[in-house]
Formats: sequence, structure tokens, C-alpha cells
Amino acid sequence: MSEGLNQWYFVVAAYSVGVGGTLAMVAWSWISMKRAEARRDEVKRR
Repeated sequence: MSEGLNQWYFVVAAYSVGVGGTLAMVAWSWISMKRAEARRDEVKRR
């Protein structure tokens, strides 16, 4: 008797979560970097 479970649904979901999380962290880091650079430039202008 076989349950007929397909492991590929889990594999695709796991990769989707991993890639999505990675892209979110890259975007968050980039935005934080741009804010820090803007603050640094503001201090230099004073």
C-alpha cells in the first residue's frame, strides 16, 4: 500500500523559502547600507 506522497513539493517549497529569504536579506542589507552611507555623507558635509 503506497501513500503516493511526492517529495518534490517539499523540495520546491524549501528552495522557494530559501531563495525568498536570501533575496529579502540582500534587499534589507542594501537598504541599510544606503541609509548608512547617506548618514555618513550628511556628517561629512557639516
